[in-house]
Amino acid sequence: MLALIAGTGDLPPALIARLPQRPLICGLEGFRPTVTPDLTFRIERLGSFLNDLRSKGVTEVCMAGAVTRPAIDPSAIDDATKPLVPIIMQAIAQGDDGALRAIIGIFEDAGFLVKAAHEIAPDLLPPAGILGQMPVTIDHRQDAVTAEKTIAEMGRVDVGQACLVRNGRVLAREAQAGTDAMLAQFAPSGDPLWAAVDGLGSVLGGAAEWLSGEGGDPVDARGAILFKAPKPGQDRRADLPVIGPQTVQGAAAAGLFGIVIEAGGVMVLDLDQVIASADAAGLFLWVRPKGGA
Repeated sequence: MLALIAGTGDLPPALIARLPQRPLICGLEGFRPTVTPDLTFRIERLGSFLNDLRSKGVTEVCMAGAVTRPAIDPSAIDDATKPLVPIIMQAIAQGDDGALRAIIGIFEDAGFLVKAAHEIAPDLLPPAGILGQMPVTIDHRQDAVTAEKTIAEMGRVDVGQACLVRNGRVLAREAQAGTDAMLAQFAPSGDPLWAAVDGLGSVLGGAAEWLSGEGGDPVDARGAILFKAPKPGQDRRADLPVIGPQTVQGAAAAGLFGIVIEAGGVMVLDLDQVIASADAAGLFLWVRPKGGA
């Protein structure tokens, strides 16, 4: 029997829809998933939760969806969890991938097989190539090379799986808040400054550098690409990157030219809708092999 430990976002329901039998849906208290959990648990009672899974006949576990690091109340730790406290504390002190590896290790040591979301639903990994109608320019191919190197650098400190690049310049790196939040900071909000940028750009033409704010931070990201890929060496059984229609909406609102994802390393929710939305917005969607040109 499979237990799905569901976080927030659209990935958990997408997995459930693809499974022949409904899994036992579990949720971490404080992080309400979009599907109704059969069982909720607190990190302070993780040991008891593992015992509950065994008693229900669970042999496999899949972690899917977004969950941030919970605060721990030492007074709420039960006896079954006390032996796990050193591992849990070590996990919380590490970066994202390190924390997930530690938690996966706890489940494996307890006798559960931890399965990746893309193992359950391999169709969530799209084929390599340029999907949709919009072409990829030479400049954007070069930006993808820069972006791949940037993700590798970010991976060394175990933070983030996405970045924005334009003309060889990294405009933004994904932080704890995620890709949507990174894109949202570049979406126009009706401020007159946006119209002023448009006007000045049309006067200066292609020779002009994009306007920058204080400290050289870009005012906008128009013409950039969104690049998303797993961290190098990441344990892909949890936290594999995901994009969906909302990602396309955010990219279009920010004025990007396209989205590049690593082939075999990024899941796509509702691929047909993503391609259609990208085409409608004039964005390219490139599923790029790692190290590709």
